[in-house]
Amino acid sequence: MTQNIYDNPQFFAGYATLPRSVNGLNGAPEWIKIQEMLPSVDGKHVIDLGCGYGWFCRWAREQHAESVIGFDISDKMLEKAAEMTQDDHIVYYQGDLETLVLPPEQTDLIYSSLALHYVEQIPSLFSSLYQALKPGGMLVFSAEHPIYTAPLVQAWCTDSEGNKAWPVNQYQKEGERFSNWFADGVKKQHRKLSTWINMLISAGFEITALDEWGPSIIQIAENVLLDEEKERPMIFIVSARKPLN
Repeated sequence: MTQNIYDNPQFFAGYATLPRSVNGLNGAPEWIKIQEMLPSVDGKHVIDLGCGYGWFCRWAREQHAESVIGFDISDKMLEKAAEMTQDDHIVYYQGDLETLVLPPEQTDLIYSSLALHYVEQIPSLFSSLYQALKPGGMLVFSAEHPIYTAPLVQAWCTDSEGNKAWPVNQYQKEGERFSNWFADGVKKQHRKLSTWINMLISAGFEITALDEWGPSIIQIAENVLLDEEKERPMIFIVSARKPLN
């Protein structure tokens, strides 16, 4: 079972202070790039894995999606999403992505933001998502970049000339990583970038785009806290398609 850290009161309270919690999709600096990689959702059936507060679910409906289903393991997240949503075409379910089962070929787009790096059984999840998509359907997701997840201690260091640097060690050693972020013992899964891509290919997907996200000059000028993100990719974004035949 995936660690349900979001129902930890300390973690949930800390997460609620983030710009992406307060301001929704526009509070996530990578959202600009994600939008470029998304297909049209007009008239489509959409699933959001790790839906959190339901920001993407509501956005998809604003873009005229026919229906949207949001899955999350966290009761607290789902309670918040339901509280913020007044739309009968959006449905929220509690679900563990490790064991998720979806009906075959009923979905046009499966989306996920910063959730899949918590999942251990990614190969079986990708296979499940592949069979759930209609031919031509898309999977678009973001996850923490392997350069970010690799080190056993995830923290900046400073070189001899005072430059901030992100240490990359243990990159080839895949598996569990633990960080103290809002709460102690947050468990994630580190995988090489090639492993992520090859697992998608093995599931049958065609990779249509890959982005190792970093902030633009304009974004840094608007938010100086993003300046350090130009030193290393924290997030990668993938779009992949189920072939038509």
